[in-house]
Amino acid sequence: MDRGAQRRALRERLGRLRAAALRAQGLGAPDVAGAPRCRLTPGTPGVERLHRHRTLSPRGGGLAHPGARPRVAPSSAAIGTRTVRLVLAYDGTDFRGWQVQPDAPTVQGAVLEAARRFLGADARVTGASRTDAGVHALRQTASLSTQATLAPAAVQAALNAALPPSVRVLDAREAPPGFDARRAAAGKRYLYLLDNGPVAAPLLRRFAWHVPGALDLDAVRGALAAMRGRHDFGAFCAAPGRDADPVCHVQAVHVLRRRALVAVLISADRFLHHMVRNLVGSAVDVGRGARPAEWMTQVLAARDRKLAGPTAPAHGLVLIRVRYPDAPFEERRVGRAGDVARAPGRCRARTPPPPRTGGPTGDPR
Repeated sequence: MDRGAQRRALRERLGRLRAAALRAQGLGAPDVAGAPRCRLTPGTPGVERLHRHRTLSPRGGGLAHPGARPRVAPSSAAIGTRTVRLVLAYDGTDFRGWQVQPDAPTVQGAVLEAARRFLGADARVTGASRTDAGVHALRQTASLSTQATLAPAAVQAALNAALPPSVRVLDAREAPPGFDARRAAAGKRYLYLLDNGPVAAPLLRRFAWHVPGALDLDAVRGALAAMRGRHDFGAFCAAPGRDADPVCHVQAVHVLRRRALVAVLISADRFLHHMVRNLVGSAVDVGRGARPAEWMTQVLAARDRKLAGPTAPAHGLVLIRVRYPDAPFEERRVGRAGDVARAPGRCRARTPPPPRTGGPTGDPR
């Protein structure tokens, strides 16, 4: 604000103070209107005294009389820490994963930087899934702890204004105190995309693993179907012993095809490091005929990572949902041959309706 604007603002405040003083002395509105106005200059007597005694009005605007108690802004301790549940979507191509790393771009780092820019240095962000470098998300859940009092919709708008275009906040809602997106999660669903065309599709190169050649999807389905249930998935963990508990409950597996695009969906209560990518890489070996159908079951029982197949590339993996006890998965019928997973772009294949054979009278149309 320039010097002239500051003087005008101070003049207006002095006028309000002067009017209040005149009213206190019993002068009417005409008397106040007709009273001579004070011109503020740097040498005007009393200006310094006014600065020394100015206090905020208890109602929040302008100046009050010198004896008024100043309005004190609420402290951080008085406000308390609140938690906002965020739903994020991101293209993980240019990030070194979710978790903050020194001197490396990460999704958590980008969200945290945006949050602290608008909400204060006390902001904290925790993700439900610590996705690896190059992995994408359609609906990652994160808990944002802050002492700022912005409404959730304003938090969403502020974050999206500061985040790069490859990261968006799809939703923001008030969460119960102490909500932790990672610890409270009851399950996750991942999508893995395969480009099974003879030539790699340019528009899929960031989101699908190109697997040319024959691929027996029935064999892939059979191999992955054997993974359903509660098992020790240590053989499909990137680093044996990294997870204290290698037992996971795989609740659903679907393998769908739409022309050259193959979608593998896996839902479980939890996942080990690289578990989905190792399962897909091994299943592709079965689909190519390099391994027999029962091989993955044998690897699962052996609990030896060295016996499993290769790790599928990270760029084909997408986190599509995090389930919480208070918000279960939006289950959809995805088992039919005509259904396709919710891939990036939200494309959906539709089963064509049956042909119409005749009109109301039975005559052909």
